[in-house]
Amino acid sequence: MAEGFLRALAPDRFTVASAGTKATRVHPLAIAAMREAGIDISGQRSKSVDEVGEGWDVVVTVCDSHCPVPPRSGMKLSWRFPDPSAAGGTEAEQLAVFRHVRDGIRRRVEVLARRL
Repeated sequence: MAEGFLRALAPDRFTVASAGTKATRVHPLAIAAMREAGIDISGQRSKSVDEVGEGWDVVVTVCDSHCPVPPRSGMKLSWRFPDPSAAGGTEAEQLAVFRHVRDGIRRRVEVLARRL
């Protein structure tokens, strides 16, 4: 979601990549929540930290636990959000969790994009 927001907010200012401890998939409810915000992330793909490499000017970890070790970089930021894919309940309840996390990430990305 952070990748999608930053690409949408400042497409010509930054090179953006997102990655996790291991590559899995872009969660369908993340795609749905972002679509509601007017951003299509369905073309993004899950990547591992090893795949994106090192040497980034800024690295932001977005996780609650099991955070990947960030690649060598300049500035390191840690944004703590619960993993929405771990939410239980009905699909509507799970989507509500994705929306909550989406909105928090959006606020952080907007501030970051203004400051950089």
